[in-house]
Amino acid sequence: MINSINDFHRIFFIGIAGTGMSAIAQYLNGTGKSVSGSDRYFKNGEPNETRQKLEVEGILCFEQDGTGINEKTNLVVVSAAVEETVPEVQKARQLNIPIIKRSELLALIAKSRKTIAVGGTSGKSTTSAMLFDILQFAGMEPSIISGAGLVSIIREGKIGNAKVGNGELLVIEADESDGSIVQYYPETGLLLNVDKDHKEIDVLMDVFQTFKNNSSRFVVNQSHPLAASLSQELTQDFCHHDHCAAGYVARDFRQSGLAITFSINHVPFELSVVGRHNMENALAASTIANQVGVDLATCADALQRYEGIYRRHQVMGNKNGVWLIDDYAHNPAKCAASIEACQPIAPKVIAWFQPHGYGPTRFLRNDFVEEISRVLRPQDEIWMSEIFYAGGTATKDISANDLIQDIRAKGKNAFFVENRNELLQHLRSHLTENCVLLLMGARDPGLEAFATSVWNEL
Repeated sequence: MINSINDFHRIFFIGIAGTGMSAIAQYLNGTGKSVSGSDRYFKNGEPNETRQKLEVEGILCFEQDGTGINEKTNLVVVSAAVEETVPEVQKARQLNIPIIKRSELLALIAKSRKTIAVGGTSGKSTTSAMLFDILQFAGMEPSIISGAGLVSIIREGKIGNAKVGNGELLVIEADESDGSIVQYYPETGLLLNVDKDHKEIDVLMDVFQTFKNNSSRFVVNQSHPLAASLSQELTQDFCHHDHCAAGYVARDFRQSGLAITFSINHVPFELSVVGRHNMENALAASTIANQVGVDLATCADALQRYEGIYRRHQVMGNKNGVWLIDDYAHNPAKCAASIEACQPIAPKVIAWFQPHGYGPTRFLRNDFVEEISRVLRPQDEIWMSEIFYAGGTATKDISANDLIQDIRAKGKNAFFVENRNELLQHLRSHLTENCVLLLMGARDPGLEAFATSVWNEL
């Protein structure tokens, strides 16, 4: 029975290349544990950047054939996608090695530190990164386990989604999509927002209520009504509306090109990011940082140096008057916010989106149509390619073109290109000398290469 991170030393991760798995693997490796793992994407003789970076850290990587597990292994970690038929699972069963899920292990890690858990349906990765950067800038030497790579850590040659500091604070993302958020008992729980994504609102509210109950201190964004309904009087919440009674209020938002300015409790902030949603993220991070002892002026200084995270409004550059931006947006609220954030950059925004999963797309169809249609200006356009299918059982009774037809019926400029590799040849004539081409999508490991290919051909 595993009850503490002190109960094991040699850990094997099945599916270690996944973002959530690689982050925990690197964290435990950084605390002195002996870590190894396998992944279906690891093939001997074939280059793999994730494998290379893990092995540079001293984490041994194997093909997913069972050879990495032996009698000395005392814990095996699996992601939600790993099935009983995987050779490592079968071998661990044969050797009576305990097997736990990634979320269970993260919960054990969270218990071992003064943990700040960042929750909400949007903005978790960015807010976690901003908070980590503030705490690090303030000399508090925090640790982080994130769902995305921080540019500041990637520059060190690492994957960027984890780092172990000498301080007592640990920043983690608390994921509601798989329900694992209810397993954490953080010192501070932070709730950014509640929007329909993966689950119905009433289910999400139950999950976030448990998150609140499990947190010693709970801080919420009062700008979001559903989140605000979970506010409590014991802490200072935050808001970006002047009439809010929250302890931390952001005002005077402005975006000029690729930068935003605002103030928090009259302290000026300036960041090299886009969108009002990033003001909310910075406000959340600064609220938590201030409550653990960092003054707001120091928060502002730290965030002025903030370099962003991988595939979150990542500006790839400007070519022939076209700004190319790559973003992880994948639910209705995120897609709408991503498009809106690009509108101050140029007179025209051409957004492309690849939905992922037939079930999620069917579940969110009307929400995608309403949210995207709401933000599109008369000159803006939305393009989609076919739904990304990751395998497994799925009823393929919906197409991205169904969403496009619904949006077009609302009088918006909407276009469907089934094969994304043909996107640029179809929309090239729609590009102007001053516009933004925004690429949006998640879960598909090929999206980074796709963005690079679009940039090369632009």
